[in-house]
Order: sequence, then C-alpha cells, then structure tokens
Amino acid sequence: MLRRSCLAALLLVFFHCLAEIAAGQVAQPESGSTGQKSGAVLFEKSQSSEQQQKSNSSNITQTKKVDEVEASVTDAERSAITFTAYDMDAHLTPVRSHLAMRVRFRVRNDGAVPLTRLVLQISSSLEWERFTTADAAGVVTIPFVQHQLDTDADHTGRATEAILTLPAPLAVAASLELTALYSGEISQSAQRLERIGAPAGEADYADWDTIAPNGTLLRGFGSVLWYPVAAEPVFLGDGAKYFRAVGATKLRQAAATVRLRLAVEYVGDAPSAAFFCGAIEPLLAVSENVNALVADAPGVATVEFAARPLGFRAPSLFVTDRPATKADGEILTAVTDDDAALSRYTADAVKVQPLVMEWLGSMPLRALNILDHAGQPFEDDALLVAPMRDGDPAAVSAVLAHSLAHAWFHSSHVWLDEGVAQFMSLLWVERSQGREAAIQQMQEQANALALVEPEQDGVDVAANARGQSLVDAHDEVYYRTKSAAVLWMLRSVVGDDALKDALQVYRYGGKQEDDANEFQRVLEKASGKDMQWFFEDWVYRDRGLPELTVMNIAPRELPLKGGKSAGWLVAVEVRNDGDAVAEVPVTVRSGALTATERLRIAGKSRASTRIVFEGVPAEVQVNDGSVPEVGASVHIKKLSVQIQ
Repeated sequence: MLRRSCLAALLLVFFHCLAEIAAGQVAQPESGSTGQKSGAVLFEKSQSSEQQQKSNSSNITQTKKVDEVEASVTDAERSAITFTAYDMDAHLTPVRSHLAMRVRFRVRNDGAVPLTRLVLQISSSLEWERFTTADAAGVVTIPFVQHQLDTDADHTGRATEAILTLPAPLAVAASLELTALYSGEISQSAQRLERIGAPAGEADYADWDTIAPNGTLLRGFGSVLWYPVAAEPVFLGDGAKYFRAVGATKLRQAAATVRLRLAVEYVGDAPSAAFFCGAIEPLLAVSENVNALVADAPGVATVEFAARPLGFRAPSLFVTDRPATKADGEILTAVTDDDAALSRYTADAVKVQPLVMEWLGSMPLRALNILDHAGQPFEDDALLVAPMRDGDPAAVSAVLAHSLAHAWFHSSHVWLDEGVAQFMSLLWVERSQGREAAIQQMQEQANALALVEPEQDGVDVAANARGQSLVDAHDEVYYRTKSAAVLWMLRSVVGDDALKDALQVYRYGGKQEDDANEFQRVLEKASGKDMQWFFEDWVYRDRGLPELTVMNIAPRELPLKGGKSAGWLVAVEVRNDGDAVAEVPVTVRSGALTATERLRIAGKSRASTRIVFEGVPAEVQVNDGSVPEVGASVHIKKLSVQIQ
C-alpha cells in the first residue's frame, strides 16, 4: 500500500524540475518581477508608519514603471519569435480545474532586429510564476512583468502577457532556451463570444474547453492558451484576421518538436487515456490507498508522449474518464456511453470503407478515434471530437469519409493532408448521390475561394500578400477547399487509376516529409504525363483562378459520305482572362447525344478545339463546374444551325 508520502514522491519524480526551484521560489520574490502577480512582497504588516509610506511610494513607482513597460510593447515584438521546441510537464487537478505547468521551450528570433525582451502569453486565468535560462555560470532567473491583454486567441477573451527582460539581446535568427512555470484554473468560458453578442447556448457550443472531473478538453491557440505562445492580439469580429492568424501560427511552428509528461490527480475511478496532438496513450494509474473504497481512493495517473514534430496543428490535450470502445472490425474506436450511436457510426464507417480502401490502400496507417462530445466538432489528424448521438446519416457518412482518410493517409504538407480528406468526402457524395451533387457541393465551396483569391493581372504571388500557394497555405479555404478542387482536377487530367496509384505510393514513400515536389514526381510516374504546367500554377504558386469566356463557336456540316450525313465539325474558341492555366471539358450536346474534348487554356491567352459531332449540335458547354473560376464555372451557349 502506498502512503501519502510515497504518492508525493512519485509526483516529485515526475516533476523533478519543480522540486529544484521550490525552495527558492517560496523564500524569495522574483528579482525582476513587479506588481502583485509576480509574487513580490510589497510590504509587511509589522512596518512602522514611516516604513509603510516609503513602501507605498515605492509600490506606486513600480506600478508606473510596469505601466510604461506594458504600453511600450509592440505587435512586432509579439510576432518576432517562433517556437521551435516545447518540452512540457503538465499537472492536472480536475476536481479544482487546476493546471500547473513547467515548460522548457526554445524560441528563435525571426524578427528584423535583435530582441532585448520577449513577450509571451498564456490564458488570462493562468499566472506566470518564474522564467529561467542557463548560461556558462548556471541557471539564470529572468526578470519579467505581466499584465492582462485583450485577445480572442483564448476563450476568456484575454491573455496573461509576460514581458521578459533578457540578460543579453537575442540576435536575428538566433535561438534561446528558457524554462517557464505557471499555474491556474481552466474552466469553461465563452466570454469572448458573449461580448460580441453570441447567444449563451451557441457560445457554450463553440467554446467548450475545460479541465473538469469528467474529462479534460483543451484545444490550443485560438481556443485556449494552455501552453506559451507569442502572437499579436486577434479578434473574432475583425473579418478573417483571427482565422488567418491561427493558420499562420500553425504553419510557422509546424517544424517544432513537442513532448509532454502528464500527471492527473484523481479520486475514485482513474482516468483512462490521454490524447495529445491527436495521438492516444493509456494512463498508468497508481492509487494512494489500495484498501480504500474505489469511490474514495485518491491517486495519480501518468503518461509520457515522446518528442515528435508538431506538424500543422495547435497542441491539443484531451483526458477521458472512460476507456475507448473498439468497433466491430476495428474500423474505429469511440469514447462514448451511447452504444446505439457507436453502432450507427460503425455501420456508416463500414459503408464508406470500401471507397477509402479503393483510393488510399487496403490498410489504414492508424486507427480513427472518436470522442463523443456535445460541442462544436474538432479534429486533430485521426482524432475526431464530435457529438455522436444525433446527425443526418448522409452527413455522418461524408464526415466519416473525411475522418477515415486521415486514418489512411498522412502528409506533412497540409494541402495534401487536409485536401485528400476533403477530396474523399466529395468522392463519397459522388458515389452516394451522383456526380452532379458532388460538383454542386464543390461549386458552393469554391464561391468562398473566389472571394479570397487575388486578381493578380500577371503579378507573381510573392508580390501579392492576399494569395497563398498550396505549399504555404494556412487558410482553410486554400488547404481544404482549393486543395480538394486541385485533386478533383488532377483526377480529370490524369485519370482515376493514375491518381489512385499516386496517392497509395505517396503515403508509403517517406520522402514527402521534406520535399514539396514529391507528389508531383509520384503522379508523373503513375500517369506518364508531365504535370509541371499544372503544379506551377495551382500548387507551387497562387496565380488566382481562371476566368473563361467562350469567344467563338463555328459549327460546320461535314460533306456527305455515301449519301449520309457525316455529322458536324464544331470549332470552339475560349479566352482565359485569369492568370492560372485551366484544362476544362468542352462538350457539344444535342438531347442525350454528347461529344467532349478537353481544352487547355494558359493564363491570359486563348485556345481552341474542334469536335466532330454525329448529330446536329444544339449547344456547347465549356467547363462543367469541376474547374473553379473567378465567376461562373459553367458556360453554355445555345446554337442555331441551318441544315443544308
């Protein structure tokens, strides 16, 4: 039986670094911190009147200095650093919604000038306690001040911002490793949404992050700042700036390494598992008193997630109070108490699985895990947090096509990782509802793309800040919507079989982690076609969207053969006023009779094709909605021909 002292020893071993500094932190105030939040002793109750006045005067002076420091912080300072490594020790006490963190992290100065100070943020419900770094002489305590900053990067609508005075300037491109201590409560908050007028129910549905006895749900930057970040303030009411900032932060820190050691205090039943950055690990529970009733027995559960690349994500942490249930056939696992919902999801997954296997291979790379939670859905790789109890079966199947794609396919390039998942969802709509339904859905999504794509007029994307190449995409409208459209177009250009082969070879290739051109090479090998013309305009650069116009249609009846009509030759000329190349289907139609040829039109140019048609042509259609355009992506011209 473990005594309380044994349990305490276990925690001290798990958080060995906390023990090293505990005595100094209790005995002395931070030398460089000011204001009450720093833990400095401002005055003693035993002071004389004269001493009290001097202390109060000193405190007023310190407060003024703090205010001056806070007011001098610029957004350039806030956005200058990039985190390149996180090594985190997290201690959760769910019964108190409490989080205690020790984070060793490395930052790089990506700004334009050396930095004499660092500016870091955590949630406003947390409080910075100490910063240290190491030099040749040993551990150095870094002085800091902290204050509250309005920002919607956290669900409270505010952040606790620390301003650190560095012992020496951090040169441009140089890195620095620091250790931070902070703690506080994280409970559900929808303050940022409520202050812009969101109804309470909708706000709670969107902002559900919390530490609670029945589970820990922490998403990350843009939802709750449970780990250190550095960013200028962003607000939900400021157009798309908030969403772009979240995406840009994910892209900027994708190469960072991340590691977590987690300890969770509990009473009664031990927590079952933890999900960190989409990966699942079981928690090892040690009860303090094995002879006590289960409902009253305290204990601690621990787990370690080894260091790995962060990827395009904000670090997320979920702790479940019940084990996951494995579905029949091991297609997915779910943490839910609704057996009927699990059966429905399993049945839908079974329906979708053949399509996923056909396109992405016979076996998944990992399991799909679902957490049943009555809030706004969230996904992190092959982890889906979503309500399982309700939902339209057709919509659930499309969601599962997307989520199962993450279990089958992975790329460090977000346009492929998310684009393939979105593409699989469109393929499922095509298979279950028909091609027209899939095209219509893609067109509806492309409307948002047309609104954000730049009108470049021949200007390279590097000179236009509004556009995003897919290899550098951080907005969802690019790395999901445009990427899915690109894959759909590639399907038309190279054929289904070649694209299937390329996707399956690519996911096992291993080179994609550091080579943005690998998928092009794999696709060219599978199809036997040169695809540089396509990838140059649609993947490596953002040249906007095509803008097609049918310039001229010239139908000509062919000479009779053997006394019978030989049909018609229809010449079609199309102009592209956009900068991106377009390869579109050109179809001549008369009733149910059709003839189609594909036509490639480079940006800012014209091209024509001639189509032999057996009947009397009634109309010509250029593009069928499969290639997104600035405006309408279906062009139909009616014909009135005279038969000789």
